[in-house]
Amino acid sequence: MCLAIPVKITSIEGKMGRGELGGVKRKVSLMLLDKVKVGDYVLLHAGFAISKINTK
Repeated sequence: MCLAIPVKITSIEGKMGRGELGGVKRKVSLMLLDKVKVGDYVLLHAGFAISKINTK
């Protein structure tokens, strides 16, 4: 079973970004997704953003 956690993207540099959840900041690889912007929420698994998620 795989576990992914939702994180909010706080900065982007190329195909790498920084994400935050509950005050914890993590490096996030964005190479698997297109059109990710600062403020978007993504599912993070093993350091990779695997899906954009809707906050609604």
